[in-house]
Amino acid sequence: MKTYSIDDDHISNFLTEKVLEEAEFSTEIQSFLSAEDALNFIKQDYEANVPDIIFLDLNMPMMNGWDFLDALAPYKDNLLGKCHVYILTSSLDTSDTARSKDYDLVSGFIHKPLTLEDVQVILAEIEDKA
Repeated sequence: MKTYSIDDDHISNFLTEKVLEEAEFSTEIQSFLSAEDALNFIKQDYEANVPDIIFLDLNMPMMNGWDFLDALAPYKDNLLGKCHVYILTSSLDTSDTARSKDYDLVSGFIHKPLTLEDVQVILAEIEDKA
């Protein structure tokens, strides 16, 4: 399984990677410090670069998580069922949780930091959908 972590904070990406490695969650984990870099990477070779899972921070400079999701909207039909986006944020704003439900690509909303329990829940959800 291929996983991307998109967060402008080095420490958050590092912690997410460590939890995923400890859980043996992915065969490939790649971190991006900007949503724009991740989007450009995906667009370079769409077929090869679309991950199974994206952990997406909301609050980032330049292109935030919402902008990233909006930029993926034209690809939604091709991504549904193949790429699962989990918002991973420190935001406690209930409007963010509600807004995330407007995006079909968003599979879940997780408060930082990612835990082994979160990963187990995601794995169970993916297995149920398979």
